Amino acid sequence: MVSEQRGSLTEWIAAVRSGRMSRRSFLEHAVTAGASSSVALTLLAACGGPTPSGPAASITYWNLFGGGDGVRMIQMENDFAKATPSIDVQSVTLAWGDPYYTKLAMAASGGRPPEVAISHITRMSTYAAQGLLEPYDLAELARVGITEDKFLPAVWQKGHYNGKLYAIPLDTHPFVAYYNTDICKKAGLLDDSGNLKPIQGTEALMNALKSAQQAAGPGGYGVVFEVEGVTLWRIFYSLYSQLEGQVFSPDGKELVLDDAKAEQVLTFMADLTSTSKVAPPNIDYGGAVALFGSGKSGFHWNGEWEVTTFITQKTPFSMAPYPQVYNTYAVQGDLHSFVMPRQLAPDPAHRAAALQFISFMLQDSFTWAQGGHVPAYLPVTDSEQYKNLKPQSNYASVAPHVVIDPTDWFSGSGSEMENKTQTIFAPVMGGQVTPAQGIKQWKATIQKLLNTRLPF
Repeated sequence: MVSEQRGSLTEWIAAVRSGRMSRRSFLEHAVTAGASSSVALTLLAACGGPTPSGPAASITYWNLFGGGDGVRMIQMENDFAKATPSIDVQSVTLAWGDPYYTKLAMAASGGRPPEVAISHITRMSTYAAQGLLEPYDLAELARVGITEDKFLPAVWQKGHYNGKLYAIPLDTHPFVAYYNTDICKKAGLLDDSGNLKPIQGTEALMNALKSAQQAAGPGGYGVVFEVEGVTLWRIFYSLYSQLEGQVFSPDGKELVLDDAKAEQVLTFMADLTSTSKVAPPNIDYGGAVALFGSGKSGFHWNGEWEVTTFITQKTPFSMAPYPQVYNTYAVQGDLHSFVMPRQLAPDPAHRAAALQFISFMLQDSFTWAQGGHVPAYLPVTDSEQYKNLKPQSNYASVAPHVVIDPTDWFSGSGSEMENKTQTIFAPVMGGQVTPAQGIKQWKATIQKLLNTRLPF
């Protein structure tokens, strides 16, 4: 198709150089004629013309990445700037969680959002349902090298809502198990290769944690995890999903929690802190990370994003998938993804530039993987370079088994549901409230949220 239009492209380039055609019109004509966005932008960059030299297109990109993630994202943005000077990316980093998503919703509802933004997959469906996101065109994606076969089916499908693709996954970030290699070796939990032996079932897990606690010495623990934060939800939902429990009906309108399974899970969790006491009963996120980093715990349960912290601290550690405690393997997690918020006046040139940016970021995601996240883009995940990245590649196999938070406006990463779960479950972990009472209170709280109208 492009070769058939070469004469037209040549004429349009001449028109741009003479000032008879704008650069935006050139991009619209070229993409409509069948040229890929990358070809069109490359040709446009060579057009010269009466306008000052500089980027042919400019897009705005919003994200919520701070800390190590933020540093790696900036590195990837710089890589794109060097490789594609024809596109200027104005990157904006906003506060993680509800502040970010509130601003994104307001910008999209006002019709003046960024051309491309990061969204957790767990937040995407709510925004798509409100018409705040633009669906992707598969043919447009194919022209910049983004096709379904380059993603795991389970990962690609999570980007869909009502049969349309609204989110392109950048990664999967699962809940994982960090383990101190010195402590676990002393406890007899490592194999001849120095890797953690398989641990499956409640009894095997509890025995492993008790052995690790003994090996950690006085004042040490078998496992440490955040009790004063959203980690309680991540543990609960991982284990409840391993029992094949559901929280909401398929349409998301009815609470269908299995009380017996939920109480079974919360009882096991409370046993860790208030009965067997292999884990501290009240500790915040920073305290949990510091305790493991200082060598006072055999295990640490958290998201995989703290890998750089322990590497920097020279903690003797490795990582493994979160253990299978019950019938079916599942683990809580989420996916960072690229979305295109709804524009009041869509610009084909900006859309083409945004798609090229997304394509590049996927291809450059080995940089992203170094921070712990599992790349969604299979050409990176399947590469020898990634397989040799340790310990980050040790848990890549869990990507198809990640369960994301139930779909609703109050659910998802950094959401009201995650926060309220911690408030309700923490007293159970401390032994002040029984698991049955905790589940009853949790159900009443979630039902109240279900009865509340979407706030935007």
